Amino acid sequence: MDVSKKEEGFTLIELMIVVLIIAVLIAIAIPTFLGLRKNANDVAAKGSASTALKAAKAIFSDSDSYTGVTLAELRAAEVSVTYVDGATASNGSLIASVDVPDPSTFVASVYSPSGTCFFIRDDTSGTTYATLNTGTADCYGSNAAVVFGGSWP
Repeated sequence: MDVSKKEEGFTLIELMIVVLIIAVLIAIAIPTFLGLRKNANDVAAKGSASTALKAAKAIFSDSDSYTGVTLAELRAAEVSVTYVDGATASNGSLIASVDVPDPSTFVASVYSPSGTCFFIRDDTSGTTYATLNTGTADCYGSNAAVVFGGSWP
């Protein structure tokens, strides 16, 4: 055996330790990334609901009534949000399902891709409610009162 020749390289144990360390780092990173993604979707849904309410308030200021808040008026006032009638579900694409149940009340719901439905409601008494519902089947603007048992928190 010639002692002058040295074999160089990594042993199997060293390679397995490196693979194990990489696997641990991936196991830590993936749940963190998914949590950040869910939060980003929820923030976007809340932002869409808030933007819909701001557009409705701008229309409300012209006549002191939410009766003038139609889909056409909302689309003209704020183009960054897609609006649908309150009887149509918000489907996870940040679409605002809006409803005007009476001249003094405006309701919008936005379904986040994370699986949470966000509702926002304003009435002329100056009270604005924003809340969430994790049920996916109830994300209709006109269904908001049903979701909350006819009253808001």
